Amino acid sequence: MVINSQSIVGKIVAENYKAASIFKKYNIDFCCNGNRTIADACNKKQIDENRLIDELSETINTKEAGDIDVKLFPLDLLTDYIEKTHHRYVEKKIPEITPFLQKVVSVHSGSHPELIEVEQLFFDSTKDLSAHMKKEELMLFPYIRLLVKTQLSDGKKPQTGIGSAATYIEQMEQEHTAEGERFRRISGLTGNYTPPEDACNTYRVTLSLLKEFEEDLHRHIHLENNILFPRSIQLEQQLER
Repeated sequence: MVINSQSIVGKIVAENYKAASIFKKYNIDFCCNGNRTIADACNKKQIDENRLIDELSETINTKEAGDIDVKLFPLDLLTDYIEKTHHRYVEKKIPEITPFLQKVVSVHSGSHPELIEVEQLFFDSTKDLSAHMKKEELMLFPYIRLLVKTQLSDGKKPQTGIGSAATYIEQMEQEHTAEGERFRRISGLTGNYTPPEDACNTYRVTLSLLKEFEEDLHRHIHLENNILFPRSIQLEQQLER
C-alpha cells in the first residue's frame, strides 16, 4: 500500500488497522473524522507530514501472524463480527466500569472535581450507546444482511421499513460522532487517562478500563464508518440499478 499526502486517513486504517496505532500516537482521529487527507490532518496538528507517512508505511508493511483482515469479510459476516466482538464488549463492560467509577467519584471528587463530569459523560454515553446498538441490531444490520441475500438471488433492492441504507447510516454516523466527542472530553479531563499521584488502585483501574473502552469504541466505529457503511451503501446502489 502506497501512502502519500492525499491518502485518506480512514481508508488507510480500513486497508490495514495497524495504521491506527500511528494515528493514535499523533492524536489523529481515524474513525469519526477519518474522511481527511494526511495533508489536512498534519496541517491541523502541525505534524511533519513526511515523518508520519514514513512511520505509517513501515508499520503497515510489517506482517504479523494472526492478523484478521476484516475488510475482506462479506458484509453479513462483518455485521456478525461487529455484534459479537464490539457490541457484546460494550454490554459486558458497562456494568463492570460503572460501579468502579461511582466509587472513585464518591471518594476522590473532592480533590478531583473533574471526575463528576467524567461520570456524567460516561453515563450519557452508555445510555446512548445501548440504544444505538439496538437500532443497528434490530434495523440496520438485518437490512444489510438482506441486501447480501438479495444480491445472491434476484438482485433487486429489498423493500423494508428502513427506507435506504444511506439515510439510516447518516444517522448512525452522527451518533458515532457524538460518542467520539464525549470520549475525547473524558480523555481530556483525565489527562489521557493518567492517574494523579494520590490515585488509589481503584482509581487507576477505572482509568485503565475507560481507556480500554475508548480504544474498543474507536475500532468499533472505524469498522462501521470506514468499511461496513461505505460498502453497504455501494451494494444498495448496485441493487437499485
